[in-house]
Amino acid sequence: MNKNFDFKKSLGQNFLKDENIIKKIVNEITATKDDLIIEIGPGAGAITKHLSALHTNVICFEIDKRLKEDLDKYKTDKLDIIYDDFLKIDLKETLKKYNYKNITFIGNLPYYITTAIINKITEQSNPKEIIIMIQKEVAERFMAKPNTKEYSSISVFLQYNYDIKKVTLVSKECFIPKPKVDSMVIKLTKKTDSKVINKEQFYKLIKDSFTQKRKNLRNNLKNYDKEKLEKILKTLNKDLTFRAEQLSIDDFIEISNNL
Repeated sequence: MNKNFDFKKSLGQNFLKDENIIKKIVNEITATKDDLIIEIGPGAGAITKHLSALHTNVICFEIDKRLKEDLDKYKTDKLDIIYDDFLKIDLKETLKKYNYKNITFIGNLPYYITTAIINKITEQSNPKEIIIMIQKEVAERFMAKPNTKEYSSISVFLQYNYDIKKVTLVSKECFIPKPKVDSMVIKLTKKTDSKVINKEQFYKLIKDSFTQKRKNLRNNLKNYDKEKLEKILKTLNKDLTFRAEQLSIDDFIEISNNL
């Protein structure tokens, strides 16, 4: 990469330079030659160069065309680079062009669009695994447990669908330019068992329960059948004065299934 490269803050450009961290990320990939890896925001290709050696189908999405010279050298008949905004592309349409068994997503995600990217990945595809480097505080929110201030609707949604593990902490010193905060690499692996009868209702219940985090369930679930809710909550030794952060994922499953 050109040493005079002008890093754009608006694109969240903080490129990983630590080879040990890169190896830890790549070592988490379980994809085989029949699978597809999608890298979001490859930057100058720190991870991409390792992906090209895996003999797996790879698509990289890079928004910054100035990095074309750096990235095109990693292109092969199995590794394709699309210079476009991942959040604007039609992922479902793109995936139709490829033959694959499972999908792995990988990337050093810009802090300000982490949740938007996660939402897009989970809504428009069905990944087997997601290996991402994100802001440490955001990673902690994804992995948060009930009765903690970090616990939120996205904690419930992600933990219902995926086993989430911390791969490694990443110091801000590992990037160029240096960001203001530390990062964490986490791995999300798709769960195969589904206990929820109606997923749409389950996700709506989670979203509604956390509408105003400091308010209790009576306030947030005003449009639900109050008597029914009270009966279900009683079987869980809870009531409408409880807040969403006091409910476990199993509690949400139980409420949703009994509604």
